[in-house]
Formats: sequence, C-alpha cells, structure tokens
Amino acid sequence: MKINPETVDKLDRVLSSLEQILPKPVEKIDWSRVPAANWRRHSFSGYLEPITAVTETDLDYLLGIDSQKKVVEENTRQFLAGYPANNVLLWGTRGTGKSSLVRALLNRYAEQGLRIIQVDKEDLIHLPDIFVEIKDAPYRFILLCDDLSFEQGEVTYKMLKSALDGSVYAAPPNVLIYVTSNRRHLLPEYATDNLGAKMVNNEIHHGEGVEEKISLSDRFGLWVSFQTFSQEHYLRVVEQCIDQLARENKLDFSWSKELEKAAIAWSHEKSKRCGRTAFQFAKYWVGQRKLANG
Repeated sequence: MKINPETVDKLDRVLSSLEQILPKPVEKIDWSRVPAANWRRHSFSGYLEPITAVTETDLDYLLGIDSQKKVVEENTRQFLAGYPANNVLLWGTRGTGKSSLVRALLNRYAEQGLRIIQVDKEDLIHLPDIFVEIKDAPYRFILLCDDLSFEQGEVTYKMLKSALDGSVYAAPPNVLIYVTSNRRHLLPEYATDNLGAKMVNNEIHHGEGVEEKISLSDRFGLWVSFQTFSQEHYLRVVEQCIDQLARENKLDFSWSKELEKAAIAWSHEKSKRCGRTAFQFAKYWVGQRKLANG
C-alpha cells in the first residue's frame, strides 16, 4: 500500500514532538563513583544527573559555627552508623554557612558511604520517584533542599510534609532530608498570624491556618539556627580565616588595630557580619599582601 507523502510528513512531525516530551534514556548512576546528584526535571518526569566534582569545602574551614557543626555532624554520623537520626532544618540569615556545612559533610564522609541528592523546590512533587531510585542502594543519602521557602498559595510543601511525616510517601530508611532556609517555618509569617481566633481574610478558624504553617517545620527533628555574628565574634573569625590562609600561602601574619578597622569597614560595606564576609575579607587581605610581596 502506498503511503501519502503528506501523511509521512505529519508522522515525522508527531514523532519529533514526542521526542521533545518523552524523557531521554539515562544511564543508572554508579554511586560507587558519584558522590552527589541533582534531580533534573524533564517534561512529566525527571532523572538523576550525576555530579562528579563537588566543591572542596572542608569542615575545618567553617569557622564561627562550632556548635552548629557539632549538632549536624553528630546527627549525620548516627545516620551513617545505622542508628536513629533526624531530618534537619538549618535556618537563619544568609552567608552563615548552612549550605556549606552540608557539602563539607559530604567531603568528609563520602568514603563512609554518604551521598547527597539536591532537589529544587519545584521538584518536590517527584520525591516518590527519587525514593524509588535509591531505596535499595547500599549508601546513605541526604536529600538536600537548598535555600527553601514557600510563598502563600504554593502547595508543593505538602509533598515534603508527607515525606517527613512517615506517610505513604515517606523517605526510605537510607534517606534523611536536610533543608536550608532563611525562614524558621519555611512559610511566610504575617502580623495577622497572631490574631488568634479572629476572622482574617474571611477565614473563621484562622488559628488552624497558622498551625498548618508551623506543622511543616515541626516535622524536622532538629532545628539548627545560624545567626548574624556579633562584631567581636566576627573579628575573631576574621583572624582565624586570615591565619589559615596566611599559613597556606607562607605569609607572616599578626593581628593589628589597622587590620581590625579594615575588617570592620569591609563588613559595613557588605552590611553583614557572617562567616562568608569574614572569609571574603581574609582572601582579599592575604591576596593583597601576596601581590605586594611579589
């Protein structure tokens, strides 16, 4: 039977369109060689994209957050040993080391079987698919949602809530969920949240809406807060950062009033006293001295 050329052209166009929609064939990740992965969305589904090169962040370089490091590292070690451990919410101001801490844990414990999968907020609906892919792998996975917060009207947080709550979408035993956020409750908070049982926005049981917000963060067993440094603490961290970099670069270093003033001025320019600001100033100062010395 002879096929009409126009029909062939139409079929070609249909097949081309289907190729754009259907997920591409992806090789299964060899976790013995890959320490981390991203979940990549593709049309109706997605796939795990391996990350072979991870930022070389070391726990020893995260200065000024010793108590936070201790809590999160011990929880992670419990998890790796197969002992009971908690999902973790790392919350607080930007630049204080929340995300860096999780990546530093991977660098330290990858050889003991730790792996990380990073998932964007929009992809939380795919958590069940991710769990299916890794539940039988002989590794321990931290599922990381970085810089997470939800706006009013968004509903993807409900999938995260289900995963944390031990429902039908619960994470398998070899997965913990670590979330970093600037918000303690992940959802926006308003002055009206404190109006108790009064009618707000035509909602009679307003207090129940507030409970819904708080209930998401409540499902994390550990809350670890990261706050802006005091000036004294900031200067102490600056000194430690410069000392480390100076020793690595074979540079003589001694703390001085002039250096203290420069560090304070740097923090004023950044409008932030935190570990990131301290490390950025240390790199600037050491680099300048190395350049001046030839």
